Amino acid sequence: MKEYLKERRTLVDLVIEEYLNEIKYPKVIAEGMKYSVLNGGKRLRPILLLMTLDLLGVQEKNGLPMSVAIEMIHSYSLVHDDLPALDNDDYRRGKFSTHKKFGEAEAILIGDALLTHAFNLITREDLEPSKIVEMVKLTSNYAGVNGMIGGQMVDIESEEKEIDLPTLQYIHTHKTGKLLMLPIECACIIAGAEAEKREVLKKYAELIGLAFQIKDDILDIEGTFEEIGKPVGSDKELLKSTYPSIFGMEKTKEILSEKIEEAKQIMFDVFGEEAKWHMELADYIGNRRK
Repeated sequence: MKEYLKERRTLVDLVIEEYLNEIKYPKVIAEGMKYSVLNGGKRLRPILLLMTLDLLGVQEKNGLPMSVAIEMIHSYSLVHDDLPALDNDDYRRGKFSTHKKFGEAEAILIGDALLTHAFNLITREDLEPSKIVEMVKLTSNYAGVNGMIGGQMVDIESEEKEIDLPTLQYIHTHKTGKLLMLPIECACIIAGAEAEKREVLKKYAELIGLAFQIKDDILDIEGTFEEIGKPVGSDKELLKSTYPSIFGMEKTKEILSEKIEEAKQIMFDVFGEEAKWHMELADYIGNRRK
């Protein structure tokens, strides 16, 4: 799995760099966009799109613009998350966060540039106009107030408060989960997947999205700077409710394992061994150290 991820990440990085090389001026925006997107990262979201296209019998090249667009949106969210007004993190992926490298005002605009340029890339997909419109609509929904932004807002409002499990689940499924569902659903749009397969893949995406955030909660307590690329303990410092704070660490790890196994099982039930990479990715998410 690690070798597979490495190969796909190399491909995605080459395409990201190709698109970002088109942007020359203003220089600080061009440099900042490259710094923020090519500053490490696992590329799980674009890889999920390419992996799902392969599962559905469509060549990966058909989803490269969309996959890069999603990675740019993910990167913009990290740039803004790190700002002093939000999480106030000086490091991202073991390096200075964008606002520490370029300045706070510059980082805001760099993030804005990544978000808006992502929609430019979606229009470059060589697809029927109706499919492009559907992906633009889905992207704006999942990255916006009904998705990631909504989750981030409730996360901020929940700091220094005890919140119930439904609120915590809302934060996790929206702040993190929606942007992991997006590449899988976009792959289904590109491939013209039948309704049954699309629903199974959507459920799989929901499960691994939740598992991803639960694992983040665990790593914020048990991880190290070298493993997660930034100081640990930020959730506790901000008095955020997390799965470990509600359930305790042992129960949280049990829940994580249950979500991973459920994700693998539903994929196997419909796709069998053809879903090998999706099942292995679920395990990778549950066992990752960064």
